[in-house]
Amino acid sequence: MKANIEHWADRVDLAAAFRWAARLNMHEGVANHFSLAVNDDGTRFLMNPNQMHFARIKASDLIVVDAEDPDTLSGPDAPDPTAWGLHGGLHRLVPNARCAMHVHSIFATVLACLEDSNLPPIDQNCCTFFNRYVIDDGYGGLAFEDEGERCAAQFTDPKKKVMIMGNHGVLIIGGTVAETFNRLYYFERACETYIRALQTGRPLRVLSDAVAEKTAQELEAYPEQDARHLAELKAILDAEGADYAR
Repeated sequence: MKANIEHWADRVDLAAAFRWAARLNMHEGVANHFSLAVNDDGTRFLMNPNQMHFARIKASDLIVVDAEDPDTLSGPDAPDPTAWGLHGGLHRLVPNARCAMHVHSIFATVLACLEDSNLPPIDQNCCTFFNRYVIDDGYGGLAFEDEGERCAAQFTDPKKKVMIMGNHGVLIIGGTVAETFNRLYYFERACETYIRALQTGRPLRVLSDAVAEKTAQELEAYPEQDARHLAELKAILDAEGADYAR
């Protein structure tokens, strides 16, 4: 641990999430952002430096964005205005969005490009998100501050922690890095299953609403799965000698 850097454990978790997102090809060049609130009202949050590739991010690289400090957005590693617009709006306006992950991962983005972007419950992973996402069909260009506030306003149901961003990508929120990354991982897996099933051209075997909801509730109650998932990913990185935790 680097004693002179605050929120070190959170930084390490977030850096590990960046590394795995890159490994799973869920990055977008040097774009996209993850953030984690570090104070109660979300006005201060950790975020990746502007245009640093996910595969290189270390815990000590993460910057603290402070909505109350006008110099924050003018520093050499300050996030670009779209990152501030989207994540700033979420952390200010959505209390349960302690962590936010926005990516243009392939299969979630394909779903977001369909005229009907709903994700039917065709398997267990898809059931995880049954009635637990919102679809934004109002894409209006890059996510500057007004766009961020518009997106944040759609998280009115605390049960819904995934936004399928029409014509754009996906936005995942959660209480911790582990919870949010786990949700991101399984949402991309669910989207891949659905898109590949559509590609067969065969009829889909869609589960009933009752079974889908029952499965979603069972998965939500499954103990410590998200924390164990992230712990295992960090263990793999550690065994490989990765420098994410520096």
